[in-house]
Amino acid sequence: MIFGRPLVLILGIQFLLAASLSSQPNKEKVDLIVTGGTVVSMDAARTIFEDGAVVVRGDTIVAVGPRSELEAKYLAAQTIDAKGKLVLPGFINGHTHVPMTLFRGLHDDVTLNDWLYKYIFPAEKKNVNEEFVRWGTRLAAAEQIRGGVTTFADMYYFEDAVAEETKAAGMRGVLGETFIDFPAPDNKSQAEMLAYTERYLKKWQGDPLIHAAVAPHSIYTCSQKTLQDAAALARKYHAPILIHTAEMRKEWDDSLKQNGMSPVQYLDKIGVLGPDVVSAHCIYVDEADRKTLAQRQVGCVHNPSSNMMLASGVSPVAEMRAAGVAVGLGTDGPAGSNNDLDLMEEMDLAAKLAKITKMDPLALNAKAVVEMATIEGARALHMEKEIGSLEAGKKADLILISLDEPNAVPMYDVYAQLAYTLKGGDVETVVIGGRVVMRDRKLLTVNQEEAMAKAREYKKTIAASLGLP
Repeated sequence: MIFGRPLVLILGIQFLLAASLSSQPNKEKVDLIVTGGTVVSMDAARTIFEDGAVVVRGDTIVAVGPRSELEAKYLAAQTIDAKGKLVLPGFINGHTHVPMTLFRGLHDDVTLNDWLYKYIFPAEKKNVNEEFVRWGTRLAAAEQIRGGVTTFADMYYFEDAVAEETKAAGMRGVLGETFIDFPAPDNKSQAEMLAYTERYLKKWQGDPLIHAAVAPHSIYTCSQKTLQDAAALARKYHAPILIHTAEMRKEWDDSLKQNGMSPVQYLDKIGVLGPDVVSAHCIYVDEADRKTLAQRQVGCVHNPSSNMMLASGVSPVAEMRAAGVAVGLGTDGPAGSNNDLDLMEEMDLAAKLAKITKMDPLALNAKAVVEMATIEGARALHMEKEIGSLEAGKKADLILISLDEPNAVPMYDVYAQLAYTLKGGDVETVVIGGRVVMRDRKLLTVNQEEAMAKAREYKKTIAASLGLP
């Protein structure tokens, strides 16, 4: 009897465990379930699940739907409680230059032409090297993850270093090595530029997070040969082409004078435009240009903060969308043309800028700008089959936004809340490719404090190099 009671207890515990397991005999094992939140899927039907769940295995979404149905079907190794939160696809920053975080606030309140040629190009010549690029990218990664950005498109120098730091931060990037017709910080000649970029494209082929790209800067800094060489190299490796297009009046006027046609028509004539091109800005595009952009399946990226800050003009976003052009959102910057990387701010400004320009409150509505930050942004980057919405088979890039803040309540319309009310600081948790990179506002993949301290050090050396106080 002395030995009998422990044996009975052990057998009882084993029976209970077996009963528990047998009550879930057909549950599929998965890695992560985000459950209980308002899931804003951004799928084709723009389905919203009020009490929803997102199921993830590896780096891919397995299912999206009502919480009760999915919890009954799947057993997860990790669960994130999203009750009282919005669950969205991660935001897509379609155009920026992330290492320039270290030039933030260097010189503002000037035209784009003056800003480039009098301030930024000289500052870059004196200060930009690979180490600068790495620290600027780390700082930018921290800022973007905090604001819910999971994918960004970048154009800069030493882009291989940008790619390494982006991958280390767990972010997804379309990262373009810059082609430009003067000695750059990383490559001093055309031959060096081509060789560096080809090595870069080869290195990152097939990477799950990094899409290596070629980035001819613009028609006003690149000759026809440079533009065509860049496009040819990109197409050799099936890589994206990133370029500034029709971003200021001077560019338009000069193109009419020198080429006898608009910037868009010139790029089309020389064979650059195509379904692999992402054009930033697209401010000076007339009806014929918009038709060409749509026919060539070029993605365009609207940068409202930048365009306003530099007084460059207003992109005809509504007209481009109506013509069938995929239009995403970008922060540009993060120096001089916009000093932050807050894509939620761009949603708000894009809608309001269109309204005041057209004197029509319906010119660009809340739902449209949320689309531009997610699924339309993915289309603009030619990545809509991979990201931009929460659907089975797509990459598990998603964010949780708190609704437990004074500015977040009450909520009558989800899209209006996202466009006009919620802020980047309301993002709580970020998952990229199934990996949690920020949880409850704590960054898990970037040392924010170290990056901030380094940025303060760079401020002193940059100021000294330019003779600034």
